[in-house]
Amino acid sequence: MALTKEEVTSTITKFGKNEKDTGASEVQIALLTKRVNQLTEHCKQFKKDKSSQRGLLILVGKRRRMLKYLQRVNLEKYRALIKELGLRK
Repeated sequence: MALTKEEVTSTITKFGKNEKDTGASEVQIALLTKRVNQLTEHCKQFKKDKSSQRGLLILVGKRRRMLKYLQRVNLEKYRALIKELGLRK
């Protein structure tokens, strides 16, 4: 199940500079996080759905690489985003 249009637009306005700022690293990471959370719940319910588990692992890897990039480029934004999304403790 994909993200709804309302979820996407609210995430873009929350993490982007404006509603057209879809390419910012923060926006992309936030959207990936929402999708990862959805797929995690799906995989908890349907344990034998291996294709969804593979897709989940791919998304987690993509998000990890983007977080690594953001940490390297702008450490303050990285820390704020991690705190906002609640990814690490």
